[in-house]
Amino acid sequence: MENIVIGSGPSGRLASLELGKLGKEVTLIEKSHIAGTCLNEGCMVICALTDITKFIESNRRFTEHGFLKSQIEISYEKIVEKIVETQKMLRHINQLENESVGNNIVYGKAVIEDDAVCVNNESFEYGNLLVATGARPFIPEIKGREFGLTNRDILKIDDVPEELNIIGGGIIAAEIANIYSTLGSEVNILARSTFLKEISAETKEYVLKKIIPDVEIYENTSVAEAFKDKVLLENDAELKGIPFFATGRTPNSEIVEGIVELNPDRTVKVDEMMKTSVGNIYAAGDVTGGYMLTPVARKEGITAARNMAGHANKISYECIPQNISLNMEVSFVKNEKSLCSDEDKAKIAIPGIAGPSSFWNILAGETGYTEIEFDKKNNRINEINAISPSSVSDLAYLSYLMRMDYDLDDYDEFLEIHPSTDSNYKIIKNMWL
Repeated sequence: MENIVIGSGPSGRLASLELGKLGKEVTLIEKSHIAGTCLNEGCMVICALTDITKFIESNRRFTEHGFLKSQIEISYEKIVEKIVETQKMLRHINQLENESVGNNIVYGKAVIEDDAVCVNNESFEYGNLLVATGARPFIPEIKGREFGLTNRDILKIDDVPEELNIIGGGIIAAEIANIYSTLGSEVNILARSTFLKEISAETKEYVLKKIIPDVEIYENTSVAEAFKDKVLLENDAELKGIPFFATGRTPNSEIVEGIVELNPDRTVKVDEMMKTSVGNIYAAGDVTGGYMLTPVARKEGITAARNMAGHANKISYECIPQNISLNMEVSFVKNEKSLCSDEDKAKIAIPGIAGPSSFWNILAGETGYTEIEFDKKNNRINEINAISPSSVSDLAYLSYLMRMDYDLDDYDEFLEIHPSTDSNYKIIKNMWL
């Protein structure tokens, strides 16, 4: 009984790998490049560019301190060339990894017909099917929308834009703004409601003042029309700059339309076992909506694979850590199921410390910011917002302890590795002050 997986992004690729390891017959179908949005046009591209902007920021700081004198000349063309070169290497590794467990990989556009999937005029019958077709940038119905760039165009533009208007107020908008502002663009962010509503007000204030101070933020602002080199706002004001849409994502669910049940937003409806309304069809990753994050997509793919292989498995979305990749990392996690009353809430706010990559930030007073809310009655962490170079690893650890419902007293057993997880030590220590 063959298992067909359509889409080789984080969910489909990991599902195929898991099925192969479990000794199941697998055909993985991919219409374009293996590894999906994350590697080819999403978070890996953002991370690659942010590595460069972090270096530029460090060079600026060291020059201001007076012990390093250097002038950086940026070649955006060469940056793109090397990103593409690295992507090809990683695609090859990802393909070999799946083939190493006996999986068959087929490239081409898939079409579902009855109990088979057709691709390149060849039909593959399936016992179980996993739809992991991901999502694509959502572009609102704005006149002139065809002039706008999206994350898919980052590796296609010739040079750093002189002026950029980023339409959208979420994480992607902030990351794009950080990159091009550091590379020399004049950047505006046009948020239809509130910019970065995912994080606390104090954390957002630090981001605006210390990390992206040169970016102009327009909240509660809507774009009436986009042009090649400017946007027209609904209040008739004009802003020069190329329009860049960071307005969310829409699911690639057309392939199963009329076959399985869809949610009102056209994402594929699944249960906690990643099963659709059709018994032997599963879905995972961005096509199902929810947290559109690579680690979550991986977890969903593995959950689906285990159920397809007959090993009952359920997914949980509690205490999911998230990150905004800027010149200094901004990470956050919240326990959405906390029943803590307002009178039992306590909040601690502390400055960042000299953890990894922070030492030379101390002189300018830019070591970051951490804010923790916890439940005094039940002795549990409710929420953390953290800005520091190590916040990504810090919150990965702490979110696990939150997810496992550890008592705060249990955190006392945490032993840090100096200096990599020093922030954990200080966060935990301050809970008892």
